[in-house]
Amino acid sequence: MTILYLYQYFGTPKGGWSTRVYEMCRRWVEQGHRVMVVTTPYDKSDIRAKKFIEHQSHGGIDVIVVNLLQSNKHPITKRLAYFLAYSFLASYFAFRLQYDVMIASSGPITIGFPALVGRMLKRRPLVFEVRDLWPRGAVELGIIRSKAVIRLAYWFEKVCYRNSRLIVACSEGMRKDIHDRFPAMNVIVVSNASDVGLFQDAGEPIIPEELVGKKLVVYAGSLGVMDDCSQILDAAVELRTREINNIAIVIIGEGADKQTLIQRVHAEKLENVHILGLMPKTEVAKWLKVAQASLIVFKNVPVLDTSSPNKLFDSLAAGRPIIQTTQGWIKDLVECESVGISVRPNQPEEMADAIITLCTDDDLANRLGRNAAGLAEQRFERSRLAHYMLENILGLIK
Repeated sequence: MTILYLYQYFGTPKGGWSTRVYEMCRRWVEQGHRVMVVTTPYDKSDIRAKKFIEHQSHGGIDVIVVNLLQSNKHPITKRLAYFLAYSFLASYFAFRLQYDVMIASSGPITIGFPALVGRMLKRRPLVFEVRDLWPRGAVELGIIRSKAVIRLAYWFEKVCYRNSRLIVACSEGMRKDIHDRFPAMNVIVVSNASDVGLFQDAGEPIIPEELVGKKLVVYAGSLGVMDDCSQILDAAVELRTREINNIAIVIIGEGADKQTLIQRVHAEKLENVHILGLMPKTEVAKWLKVAQASLIVFKNVPVLDTSSPNKLFDSLAAGRPIIQTTQGWIKDLVECESVGISVRPNQPEEMADAIITLCTDDDLANRLGRNAAGLAEQRFERSRLAHYMLENILGLIK
């Protein structure tokens, strides 16, 4: 079987971005399938190109790179222009390339244009992968305000879903949202996954002298508006107020809010916060392995309670207990599987309490960490999910 995968943010473990598509596709290649990915460089990934259209190979995957560098730091007009340019060129490849099935990974929702080209002009089965609920997320976050645009966006979402033979949701919350509105659609859940082997084999990081001997709490992920990492700094202020000096918060990542966070750390002299910037996933694994706990925070918006963040699955793979603020399926998972502590968003006292608890009660932290590692292995291990998704795709062309 030949698969065409349309995904704008492709990256490998050498970069600091999600490796979902890379890890899935390389396993499918190992099983004898051919996979072609049409992508663009992303400032958080390791994919770069010298030509405008460049053919590369990564893990046996044929990668076509459209050299339009994506970044959340770009003005919205530039991002939209690049999304549309990619959509136009991806439509060309969707029409000209030979393949048995197409996977279109959204967002952005503009991926729907080449997806529909492949479905309607090439008559190939379409698998629509939903990494973020769109346009619901854009509406709740205030990115889209025009009623006419909102109606058009929901109409286009419906067109994409109804032309899909299979919809792959990245979380149970996303699946429920789609199924409630489109009960006739074939929707499965293939969450982001835990790369257990990578984290089990991780060594130790080079720890700066000022962090030696302290209990480390690590946040490893995007530093964007949706993530709202200001909540972490609020908790750091609370720890300082309580004169807790043996705990350090380490923030690893990149995003539009990074400089704002750095400025606040300097302005408020938060010596218990260390922002280390973007790292390859192989280095992130080392930091999580030595952490006492990991943090997951999001802006307090209902749609983000459906998210499937890579930092969750990385924490599970590292066997680290989680402190998290979402109020949806992740909260249910954390409580039912005993893998961490859920706190209410924008409640720094609660987050500080949770940090202190896991940094002072080693028995509890170790027990929650063992549960996390077991959950990663039994439910979210990458190969298991890759096999499940592939079996559902194969069912479309039999």
